[in-house]
Amino acid sequence: MTTPRDPTPSRRVRANGDGTVYQRKDGRWEAAGYVLAPGNTRKRIRVYGTTRKEALAKLTEKIAASNRGVPVPSAQGSVAAYLTYWLEAVAVHHLSENTHTRYTACVNQHLIPGLGKKRLAKLTAKDIRTWLNQLRTTCQCCARGIDASRTQPRCCAAGACCSKRLSPLTLAYIHSVLKSALEHAVREEEITRNVARNVRTGTPRPRRFEPLTADEARQFLAAVRTHRLFALYELALHTGLRKGELLGLQREELGLHNGTASIRRTLQRTQTGGLTTLPTKTHASERRIALPSECIPSLKEHLEGQEREREAAEGRWKDNGLVFTTPAGGPIDPANLNRSFRALLDRAGLRRIRFHDLRHSTATLLLEQGVELVVIKELLGHAHIGVTATVYAHVRLRLQRNAINLLGRTLHTPSETANQPDADDTPALLRAPVR
Repeated sequence: MTTPRDPTPSRRVRANGDGTVYQRKDGRWEAAGYVLAPGNTRKRIRVYGTTRKEALAKLTEKIAASNRGVPVPSAQGSVAAYLTYWLEAVAVHHLSENTHTRYTACVNQHLIPGLGKKRLAKLTAKDIRTWLNQLRTTCQCCARGIDASRTQPRCCAAGACCSKRLSPLTLAYIHSVLKSALEHAVREEEITRNVARNVRTGTPRPRRFEPLTADEARQFLAAVRTHRLFALYELALHTGLRKGELLGLQREELGLHNGTASIRRTLQRTQTGGLTTLPTKTHASERRIALPSECIPSLKEHLEGQEREREAAEGRWKDNGLVFTTPAGGPIDPANLNRSFRALLDRAGLRRIRFHDLRHSTATLLLEQGVELVVIKELLGHAHIGVTATVYAHVRLRLQRNAINLLGRTLHTPSETANQPDADDTPALLRAPVR
């Protein structure tokens, strides 16, 4: 009678769907299994580790994510390839032409040279943070070869670095462009998460501006009283309209009989179309405003002068329906308006400011007069009241300081008659219980 052999210990068998783990000839451990892929399909993936435990942990993590409905990333290309695709196939249909031009310059000048060679699926928050820190301390004349292309180098090529570094606002803008591109990659299930959102660049300080005071505004209007575009500058100071909104204002949108104006379009210069009339900056920018009573006579006088210019130009007049035009009837180039505005500032003996600072001057003067923030938001055409509150925070702080000082004077110097009842005060009503 033969004795049965002791059964040998069987190999550990993983359950169906848990994948397989084995050791390769080179000593590394490999784990393979099926996970969810884009398009609600299944895909076999392989992960590697120096030990069996490490490879198994990586596979278990991917299978657990797959069971939660998170598809495995399908992006195999580089960051540069995806950014190029995003600009040409996605962003071009959702952005204005000028914004798309700025995005393209940002991608070509900064994002592709810095992160373009990395694989999209392997991009980490550490990669982005390291690159941004390097970009923050790098001279742009050196990094982009600007100085080497000059006829007379004056920076690194000449042995003296000018240390022309990017401003915090520019760094925040570059970071926002990268976040927008990766956000679309998440929506298309190319990657599982937007790693750029995990990188904090800090809140940059808002751009400083120096609006005109009330005295300076009156001095400026007095100096340009005889200028042919006096109505434009007066309307800009009284309403805070943007430069493009003023130059794109149509005669049919100007209701002088009821004192209103409809802001529906803006005039901008684009690379492909030149001077082009486009929709307003945002949906909130399309608005109807009340015309100040002081501006109506100057607007009427301006339109009458425009009719005289039309008669003098005869067949050379270009009728495009605009309120503010060149002497020949054509649209006014925003760059030419900037040059004319600087010359008028010099004539008035005022400091140099941007044309956009007239808009800031309007909001600042209105806030100092105690106008509600929501009224200023509607007049300026901001999308959210938070934009108005953030941009003009320094004005609100000054108003708060005045209010606090007023309260302090009241508390330190009480009125002699503060506690004395008025002669016609009526006695207080007796309290009665409420049943």
